[in-house]
Amino acid sequence: MNAKDWFALGSYHQIEGHKVFVIDTSPDNDKSLPVLCILHGFPTSSYDYWKVLPILQQHFRVILHDHLGFGFSDKPKDYSYSFFEQTDIAQTLWQKLNVHKAYLLAHDYGTSVLTEILARDNANEFPVAIEKVAVCNGSMHIELAKLLLMQKLLRSPIGSLIAKFSSKRLMDKNLRKIFVDPTQLYDSELDSIWFMANYNQGKNVLAKISRYTYERKQYWDRWIGALQQTQLPLEIIWPDEDPIAVAKMATTIKNETQNSNLTWLNNLGHFPMIEAPDLWANTVVERLLQHK
Repeated sequence: MNAKDWFALGSYHQIEGHKVFVIDTSPDNDKSLPVLCILHGFPTSSYDYWKVLPILQQHFRVILHDHLGFGFSDKPKDYSYSFFEQTDIAQTLWQKLNVHKAYLLAHDYGTSVLTEILARDNANEFPVAIEKVAVCNGSMHIELAKLLLMQKLLRSPIGSLIAKFSSKRLMDKNLRKIFVDPTQLYDSELDSIWFMANYNQGKNVLAKISRYTYERKQYWDRWIGALQQTQLPLEIIWPDEDPIAVAKMATTIKNETQNSNLTWLNNLGHFPMIEAPDLWANTVVERLLQHK
């Protein structure tokens, strides 16, 4: 499936003055299926899930959207790209789609949207009833993250210049180095990832978005505190060979949370839904629905 095929599966929703690209596998709101809302990572998009969607949608009404600044969604230049605003977008979207109760799954960048959701939920300020949450490969403990040189350059004062001269070849190199088996990232997938990253002049906002790692540090107490305080069931699904969100990240989250379970995925890197889609998807289904 290429970017064009993925685009055909979705539609646009106007949220807070911006077009947000959304894939909803049951837009008629089939009540027989529980809802799974997915928050994707950086620097990619909802397209990360094209291999696993067939399995997930057998068990859930799956709702995926591209965060603002990512994929097929709008990429406004004059926008903060704060996790607070990204959370507002997700919250408003889910309400618009009549989601009253849901499972939440977050990967990478999306885990900080999730922790802001948890902060609101802990304060009884989130309108969707959350059944269970799952986190995967997210550097929420930013002090433990092993950031790539490219990530550090993009968030630096010369980030806009770096973004301007970024290339598909450079993205290829940086993505493949965070796979255990880089052959599992197909050339055709990379073509689509690059196309979507550049859609709507994505290079113009890449540096601004890349500063999200600073926000993780600034609001560490709020977001790690939300993880520590939540009473919700938490599934930690973690590849043991992630070179960025290292294994210690997962054990730290497990040790500080109250109602959590840690499942290791052996010999996988930072994008397990791409590298081992069947294993990852079946693990997600099993862990989220284990008490059903």
